[in-house]
Amino acid sequence: MSLRHYTASFALLALMGCSTPNLSAEPSDPSATEQGDPQAEVMEVDEAVDEETDAAVAIADPVSVQPVTVMDNLEHPWGMDWLPDGTMLVTERPGRLRIIRDGTLDPTPIPGLPNLLVEGQAGLLDIAVHPKFEDNRWVYFTYSSGDRNANQTRVGRAEFDGTSLRNWTVVFEVGRAKPDTQHFGSRLVWLPDDTLLVSIGDGGNPPVQLDGELIRSQAQNLNSRLGKIVRIHDDGSIPDDNPFVGDDAADDAVWSYGHRNIQGLDRDPVTGQVWATEHGSRGGDELNWVRAGENYGWPLVTHSREYTGGEISPDQSRPGMVDPSLVWTPAKAPSGLLIYRGDRIPQWQGHLFAGGLRSQEVLRIQVDSAGNVVDQEAIAIGQRVRDVQQGPDGLIYVLTDDPNGRLVRLEPDAG
Repeated sequence: MSLRHYTASFALLALMGCSTPNLSAEPSDPSATEQGDPQAEVMEVDEAVDEETDAAVAIADPVSVQPVTVMDNLEHPWGMDWLPDGTMLVTERPGRLRIIRDGTLDPTPIPGLPNLLVEGQAGLLDIAVHPKFEDNRWVYFTYSSGDRNANQTRVGRAEFDGTSLRNWTVVFEVGRAKPDTQHFGSRLVWLPDDTLLVSIGDGGNPPVQLDGELIRSQAQNLNSRLGKIVRIHDDGSIPDDNPFVGDDAADDAVWSYGHRNIQGLDRDPVTGQVWATEHGSRGGDELNWVRAGENYGWPLVTHSREYTGGEISPDQSRPGMVDPSLVWTPAKAPSGLLIYRGDRIPQWQGHLFAGGLRSQEVLRIQVDSAGNVVDQEAIAIGQRVRDVQQGPDGLIYVLTDDPNGRLVRLEPDAG
């Protein structure tokens, strides 16, 4: 089965919360971060304090790890997953699928991908091996399709025979084409029933519009798939138990909504919790515990501000909308999220590991059973972090987003 289904024992967790973020940071060059998405603030993580809570539990013992480069010469790698035999598959955003066998990168990309839109943030994005790959040989991808003026996020699957992709099929798409090349999302996460969660961005920043209004407002439109997490069967059909099935005012695929641009998504195989990190605008990046049917507020509720200055919304919280568990202002530009359940670093059982593009680090986040943040630690990587995953060896692997991108393994120091 895919390593995204890896499970292990549960660990002792602890308790604290989040402070209100500082929103005074000046905007910076929009070209400095997310391939044209202005996420250029330097990371500054607030200390976590929950004044509502007087209980305390143990913070994890300190662990020292070293980032070790195990592979380079990857061009803007975006996602990774492993086959049951330990072979690693890596997507490169310019439109290539790479294979790493026994620690060696095959110089020839795997053939069989469709035509892609590769511009700005668009291209080949995430990858997820089917949990029953040994039976069906399916591998799933998210990617951008269309042209600069009319494009969308799609989910495709193909059979992988060890050398090439065959029988490529589009199983899901946003449906409504949008302009520009921003905010496609998108991450893939399998649930235990072999349904698939897919994060889809809101479509872009002002002045990008759809139907005469800013496209970001689509995140609150339940009939739109923009700014959502959707849930589908492995053939792309819609599960009957999705939260809005039967609601004429909603798309049946919608699982949660009010999201800006989720590029970190994972499910804890022990607790069943689904967590997501999403980009804010001029700060206001969020960590959210995501539940079916809930509204996460964007753009009606946000800690973000306009890149041009001023408020997006006067509200940072509203009844009926879920508050984030953690807010980063200035932005870390989060991408890639892992809930660690390996046995190599038992002190980190159940901890979250969030990659940062702008911050060029992996942030270890300890949460309690109620979703409160209790501890944080930054692990410097030195390049923009695009993805974070747990490998079959129980260690943490990191992809860096660079023309000479790296595959990095976090190795615990001896002793």
